[in-house]
Amino acid sequence: MRKNSIKNIRINSEVQKELSRIIRDEVKDPRIHPMTSITSVEVAPDLKTCKAYVSVLGDAEAVENTVAGLRSAEGYIRSCLARTVNLRNTPQIRFISDQSIEYGVAMTRKIDEVTGGSRGEETDDAD
Repeated sequence: MRKNSIKNIRINSEVQKELSRIIRDEVKDPRIHPMTSITSVEVAPDLKTCKAYVSVLGDAEAVENTVAGLRSAEGYIRSCLARTVNLRNTPQIRFISDQSIEYGVAMTRKIDEVTGGSRGEETDDAD
């Protein structure tokens, strides 16, 4: 199975949905921030390993605590994943912090500041 095959893409999306549900509903670790989302999942073609990219809406300490909590609950999460997703092998999960959403929000703010400043000048000229 190739890395970008249709089967691998379907497995990635199914594992992502189930990981999100498991973290939201079943994991009770207080270190895990409530605004945690799985941005993407990459399951290896041999189904042995999985990289789960985690985004947390919060400060750097919340991100560190959430990733530490997810790593400590990896065995439980993996067993829940094995029960819900029917795969030949249940992959070992590696949780990796993903800053893409935070970066996107910061860039949107900067764009709004720049365009908001130029819009204010245009409305003053029109009046």
